[in-house]
Amino acid sequence: MVFSSLRSRVAAATVVSGALVLASCGVFSDPTVSGSQRMLADFGAALDAQDAARAAALTSAPGQAAPTIAATLSGMHAESVSVRVTKPVEYSDGTADYGLDYTWDLGDGRSYSTSTTGTARKLSSGWRIQWDPTVLAPGLQNGGSLRLVRTDATPAPAVLDTARKPWMTPQGLTDVVFDPTATGDRASSIRRLAAVIAPIAPLITAPVITQRVAASGGKPTTVVALRDSDMQVLDGNPASVPGVSVNRTMALLTTDRRISSPLAESTAAYWQALRDATSGWAVQRVGADGGITRLAGQQGPPAPSFSTTISQPVQLTVNASVVDVAQPATMLVLDAASGAIVAAANNDAADAAGADLDNLVTPGSTLDPVLGAISATTGDDRGAGEKALHTLGLGVDYTVPGVTAATTNRAAISAAGLDSAPQVSALSMGALGVAIARMAGVAPTFVRGTTTTVRGGDLGPVDQALGARIAAAMRTTATTGDASDLTGAPDLRALVGTNGPQGPGWFVGITRGQVIVVHCAGEKSGSAALQVVQKYLRQR
Repeated sequence: MVFSSLRSRVAAATVVSGALVLASCGVFSDPTVSGSQRMLADFGAALDAQDAARAAALTSAPGQAAPTIAATLSGMHAESVSVRVTKPVEYSDGTADYGLDYTWDLGDGRSYSTSTTGTARKLSSGWRIQWDPTVLAPGLQNGGSLRLVRTDATPAPAVLDTARKPWMTPQGLTDVVFDPTATGDRASSIRRLAAVIAPIAPLITAPVITQRVAASGGKPTTVVALRDSDMQVLDGNPASVPGVSVNRTMALLTTDRRISSPLAESTAAYWQALRDATSGWAVQRVGADGGITRLAGQQGPPAPSFSTTISQPVQLTVNASVVDVAQPATMLVLDAASGAIVAAANNDAADAAGADLDNLVTPGSTLDPVLGAISATTGDDRGAGEKALHTLGLGVDYTVPGVTAATTNRAAISAAGLDSAPQVSALSMGALGVAIARMAGVAPTFVRGTTTTVRGGDLGPVDQALGARIAAAMRTTATTGDASDLTGAPDLRALVGTNGPQGPGWFVGITRGQVIVVHCAGEKSGSAALQVVQKYLRQR
């Protein structure tokens, strides 16, 4: 108290009342601004420039200050930092007092403001901030930092199947990563890792891991991603193997681990978009011991749960149907009455080839009966022919919430397009099957309560004569044509075709209230497509 009283009596003539905004253009030339204030102006400018080293150099302990300042700047992800000096007082004994008001512009209309106080000393190198982490924020410690984090409301939205049972849930996921540069004996580590994960991943052998590491150029490689339940049956701890680390995350996963579907990936993306739209934020003070104190923020409402039209029993059957053929195979099943997507699957070869439900490929001869029927019913009227094609669900683009992202109109055909078949996707072939089953085109759907966007043409009622011609041709294919060997579907109507010996091969069938679409690539793809369909019919 004696020292404080003495300082108040010997205050120099450079005492300034009020506040100084460090962003002021004249701060360096104004003769009424003291040396300590010019230093503080430099400190504020360094923070706004996100330059931790420059800001730390203006403190009495740059080595201690730099890590804390750097961690805070990187953790806050601020678009700008405004620093304002309040109540600056410089004393004749080479010290100064001041206050600092911080405003962190965090973007998207978010900001965080805080005020601190501190002291400065005039050293041989000039004026310097007497370093204390509280110069950045009240309560901050050496080794701590401020950070901006995303927050998600609880509970997370539920993802249900068509029976309103849980289909996907947030679950713990552990990535097992092998870094070949972090072990002295790469081959030994790989053998040990393969042995540890063998109970849950027997196909990921030492040669497979070696191959993956080589393909990555010797960089750290994720060998396998394991659910929490998987971790319980491993033959040891993967992290105990030299060169192996584990990274735990949360992910939206199917409740039944047997289910593998492109619908799971697209649904996870839709679920994440819902969470993103309702996410919140928080500014946290992290202590040197890792303790967290929430300082500010705002939380959005929980995202709504949603139901899909997937049938898990049908999905399991579809999964089992595509695995018996070696070439890439994609299968899609829709409800023939509504156009709702019931199941979809790729085999491993299709996944490796990057197959998607909206990939556009040639239909080959598959659509010959359709184009022939359109020609017979519309004659030379190209406009009428194109309109008829669109009512059947072909030549248009679909953006199906939970299945496909928004796209440009890639599939629309020109007036001359009727001279040959338009490119098609599994989705558009499914829409064709539904249009024939209903005698009216309808867009595929997946997330209940959402609307599919259609671009490039209008779906609608199918001309009765056109629909009858196509249905008759499909019935002939199923009874005496290329699909006549199929058993288990006495009511089947089908389109079958390929684009030459190397494919692709297509099957579009209507049976027992379902539309079945199979696409295979490669040699003998037409036979492969029929093989997939036959297995599905037997299991169903």
